[in-house]
Amino acid sequence: MKIICVGRNYKKHAEELGNQVPNEPVIFMKPDSAILRQRDAFYIPDFSNDVHYEAEIVVKLNRLGKRIQSKFASKYYAEFTLGIDFTARDVQSNLKAKGLPWEKAKGFDNSAVCGDWLQVSEYDINNLSFELYKNGECVQQGNTSDMLFSVDSLIEHCSQYFTLKIGDQIFTGTPEGVGPVTSGDLLEGYIEGHKVLNVKVK
Repeated sequence: MKIICVGRNYKKHAEELGNQVPNEPVIFMKPDSAILRQRDAFYIPDFSNDVHYEAEIVVKLNRLGKRIQSKFASKYYAEFTLGIDFTARDVQSNLKAKGLPWEKAKGFDNSAVCGDWLQVSEYDINNLSFELYKNGECVQQGNTSDMLFSVDSLIEHCSQYFTLKIGDQIFTGTPEGVGPVTSGDLLEGYIEGHKVLNVKVK
């Protein structure tokens, strides 16, 4: 399986990092070794002094597909959750300054966290509210209605370049409010008021 991630999919997040608002999805990848097993702690890697949380809605593909039209995209996923795209911001900044790819900053071991999976049929995927709390304080909140590119349009776009396979995950982008984690932090994620994610940082 593969992890497809979307950058700058919320206007205010693009602006908070000083990036241009894109006119098409910004895509990058994480290897399957980036997945953090549920209930495991996240350990800050020793090569970074500035790891950030980025909370976002994640969808899981349940059908094989290529060149999927947006109007049919909803048939290709049935589950979603809240995830965290951990980012070594200092490493990313250095790579970006040199015009190099981001993978070392984004795809390192255990950098992709997923909460408990929910059924798409019970929610409106295009109008989902979600929050991330750090040590009991809300640090990020968003709604999928604010995404520049909807889940279905992301599936259409990605499937023009990559064959989507069963079990693939799409991290759909993070809203504003990203920030650093330190050892001892507790991250808790909610979708529509329902707790789905709990991660201890060490």
